[in-house]
Amino acid sequence: MPRSHIFYGWFVVAAAFAVTLVGFGSAYSFSAFVAPLQQDFGASRGSVSLVFSLAGFLYFSVGMISGPLADRWGARRIVMAGVLLVALGLILAARARTLHEVYAAYGLGIGLGVGCAYVPVLGAVQRWFVERRGFASGLAVSGIGVGTLLMPPLATTLIAGYGWRNAYLALGVLAAIVGIGAAVLVEDDPRQRGLEPDGLARATAQSSRPVQGMSVSEAIRTTRFLGLYAACLVGSLGMFVPLVHLVPYALDHRIEPTTAVLLLGAIGVGSTIGRFFLGSIADRIGRDALLTAMYVGMAVSLATWTLAEGFWSLVVFALAFGLFYGGWVAVLPAVVADHFGARRVSGILGVLSTSAAIGTLVGPSAAGFMFDASHSYWVPILASAFANGVASALTFMTFRSASAPAVGELR
Repeated sequence: MPRSHIFYGWFVVAAAFAVTLVGFGSAYSFSAFVAPLQQDFGASRGSVSLVFSLAGFLYFSVGMISGPLADRWGARRIVMAGVLLVALGLILAARARTLHEVYAAYGLGIGLGVGCAYVPVLGAVQRWFVERRGFASGLAVSGIGVGTLLMPPLATTLIAGYGWRNAYLALGVLAAIVGIGAAVLVEDDPRQRGLEPDGLARATAQSSRPVQGMSVSEAIRTTRFLGLYAACLVGSLGMFVPLVHLVPYALDHRIEPTTAVLLLGAIGVGSTIGRFFLGSIADRIGRDALLTAMYVGMAVSLATWTLAEGFWSLVVFALAFGLFYGGWVAVLPAVVADHFGARRVSGILGVLSTSAAIGTLVGPSAAGFMFDASHSYWVPILASAFANGVASALTFMTFRSASAPAVGELR
């Protein structure tokens, strides 16, 4: 079969880009809602931060269920359900009468919705690529960076003009329109189109050869998986703190709300750059080494946050942190597919994502309660930096002590 002009794998990448944009863009716009939720419900910063932490815990932990379901039933229907849940959660949050109802609507809607969509759509991307897997993953998850760039300022504008309730309603409608349109493009396997990964024509004699790789149960018993899991767990304790607390930190330093929210956009810019370029660089220098370097970069950038007080110094921090965070998100799924194969990659990613679920549940809310107790972000920021330093050491030791299977063996 001749090579098509546009390899369909890139349409799957585009779908993943759009799904992660509306899903994570809606989630990471939460920082813009912290102040109005505190004001309307008379709640502490720690209590409001817990809304995001609960959602994050769910969307990373649900991947353990949605990943295997996507491997069995196909990613498209699971992703479709996910974007509908995101939209429903935002719309119901707009009608919340108490903070506990926000926990239920936003936490369950965003948490379950992103959890259903994220792992399956990324797992689908991994099956369409091998040689360019890092680049393709980077493009796919750059939707998170673009969403972080666009959605918080949009939310702030909507809040200022129409109130936080109508802002949630508008974001819910947007998530439904964009998410459903993207989900219909998702396909699981290039073999359905007579192709090999990366767009190579597939010989008829090979058409029945199964996709190679470990089962979920085989993968999670390896030292390599346990090391990756530990690193993700520890690193996640700190890496989601800026996404919730950077805007409140800026407001505490007398930066105007409409200006402060631009800092989340700066994280989005850095993250998008990291996802676009670092994934491609990882394909050339080694994806394992780049993953370790991303933890180091996040640790260093978080440590510099303690020195930033003015707007421009916070912009520099946000750009740097976003760059390394984006690189981490881009290369991690490719590393998993490299080491464990593409056959059950969604299920393996789903189990791995539970580590980030725990970190997201504990990290941002703990940072908020630490602030409530001390009226300072100094301790939680340094703790976040230390956590990512430990994660870099764990990753380095994992890859040093365990030899990886050849990429060609685990397609």
